[in-house]
Amino acid sequence: MAYTETFWMACDSTEQLRAEYGPFHTRGEAELEARKLGFCYVLRYEHVIGEKDEIQEVRCIFIELASVAPRMYRKLHTRCATCGESAVHEENWRAEVWADIHEFEHSRHRVRLFEQTRSEGLKEVGDWRENCA
Repeated sequence: MAYTETFWMACDSTEQLRAEYGPFHTRGEAELEARKLGFCYVLRYEHVIGEKDEIQEVRCIFIELASVAPRMYRKLHTRCATCGESAVHEENWRAEVWADIHEFEHSRHRVRLFEQTRSEGLKEVGDWRENCA
């Protein structure tokens, strides 16, 4: 006789490439962890287990949490347009320092800045040197 096994995960989106954290035995545990992580969803997995203990079916149910502000995932990428050397940064000032050092050590090199977010992908910040004061 088949039976259903249920467990819960905290997750950040409904996309196929998503971050999941867990598993948890109860929805409450998953919701608590999702809120700590800034995730907007909990995911309920249901496995239908057959007579020989094989998984026959998997169901995924996303539940959106109310009043959870999603975290802004943003990375800054610096890349030299001359030699191709690059780095990834969390803060604006780190990107600026990396660029300053690289351009000081290589007098005719120019560093470009790119911003990467989950919603917009990778895009170049064109006038980033003019806005630094």
